[in-house]
Amino acid sequence: MVRLSDVAQGLWGSQSWLQPPMRRPSNRAQKCLLKVRGRLKAGCSHDWLPHRSDACILLALLLVPAILPAQTPPDNAAILERLDRLERENRAMAEEIQALRAELTAAHAAPSAPAPPPATLEEKVDIQGQRIEEQAQTKVESSQKFPIALTGMVLVNAFVNSRQNDGADYPTAASLTAGTDRAGASVRQSIIGLEYRGPQTFLGGSVHGALYMDFYQGAAPLTQWLRLRTAIVQMDWKTRNIKLGVDKPIFNPRNPDSLAQVGVSPLTGVGNLWLWMPQLRLEQDFALGASNGVNAQIGAVETHETNPYAATSTTLKIEGVRPGLEGRVMAWHKLDENRRLELAAGFHASTTHAGGLSIPSNLVSLDWFFNPWQRVEFSGAFFSGQNVSNLGTGIINQGYYVYYNEAEAIDSTGGWGQITIHALPRLDFHLFTGQQDYQVNEGQATVTRNLLFGGNLYFRLAPNVLFGPEVTQTRTLYLGQGLRINNHYDMALAYLF
Repeated sequence: MVRLSDVAQGLWGSQSWLQPPMRRPSNRAQKCLLKVRGRLKAGCSHDWLPHRSDACILLALLLVPAILPAQTPPDNAAILERLDRLERENRAMAEEIQALRAELTAAHAAPSAPAPPPATLEEKVDIQGQRIEEQAQTKVESSQKFPIALTGMVLVNAFVNSRQNDGADYPTAASLTAGTDRAGASVRQSIIGLEYRGPQTFLGGSVHGALYMDFYQGAAPLTQWLRLRTAIVQMDWKTRNIKLGVDKPIFNPRNPDSLAQVGVSPLTGVGNLWLWMPQLRLEQDFALGASNGVNAQIGAVETHETNPYAATSTTLKIEGVRPGLEGRVMAWHKLDENRRLELAAGFHASTTHAGGLSIPSNLVSLDWFFNPWQRVEFSGAFFSGQNVSNLGTGIINQGYYVYYNEAEAIDSTGGWGQITIHALPRLDFHLFTGQQDYQVNEGQATVTRNLLFGGNLYFRLAPNVLFGPEVTQTRTLYLGQGLRINNHYDMALAYLF
């Protein structure tokens, strides 16, 4: 007996129907199909099949729609998702193809540059040789193979002075007698320097230093001789350092800003005691938290003694150099990363020996720096003491008198101040003034007060090129002679290297 289900399963194996995967027709269905096929081969046509076979086939065809849902259907949701993914990928691929076609079109439209020929061996050797020569020109090498750098400034000054100039490029006081207006140009204030750094020293310290020279000193006609300005060797540890060399006085490390007056420190003779002197100093830092601290310095110095302002003997014997003691204590407070307050007090003590007499040279000082705003800075210094001409007072030499067997130190007070305005990244303004007073009651051409005020600007034409015009007026008061005035106009161009 043949069941309808077996017949239906047998029909899946014919060419007109797809067979479900992993299913094979049963033995009974195969036997039924063989019988039908056998009858067809015996000569019976499709229209004259035996009645039983026709009934089986007809019932099978009618029941196929009912049987098909009973089979395991494919996952329609998975198929739809796969179709959507394929459609998205095809769309993306089509867009990429269009972009590639556009690039190819543009590439074909642009004229193609011929590829440079490969460099020959001789050309490579020439290029390498040029690079070696460039490095040799820019490298400064020491015999001990430690780092050393060449630094300095080529400074060109063009200036004009009024009549009270005393024949100087930049007078430190207005002369008592009038001359003629003086104008000129000079490169004597150019500076050449070496900065060096050595190996570690004992207790983990490091060694470094610098040496600077200029062309300011010399006698005519060889007015371009090299002159030593400063030279130091410094050993640094974590919170202290030792410095040995020639530098500014310990009690007055600050300077105003000027490109017009470089051969001597700006505001010389009007409150800025600057004279470089040999010294040995010890410096110690004390941290008082993250934003506060104290810096203390003390050292031995060698003074350069001057002649007395007035003396009863022209053959007075003077010791040219004398030892001295200087110190400075600075307290600082950091408002933030860009703003800072510094306030320091200092002293100087030495003794001048002239004609077998001892004349004290003492002073106390105060200096400051404060930038309450990032673009504005205040700086300056003040001192009060006696016999200070050995510390750098310019053309005014009024340190002490010598009367026969007596000597007297001249009291002096002075100071300077500056306001700096950082107007633009390339532009700075400096406004400054300074004054120095002398307590004297007699003498010809005696200066009782020397005052200067003025200003300049620094404009950076390039990162290492400065343009600095400056205008100042010096007002010098002479005892019994009145006031003398000198105006100075300067145009400076500096190339830093």
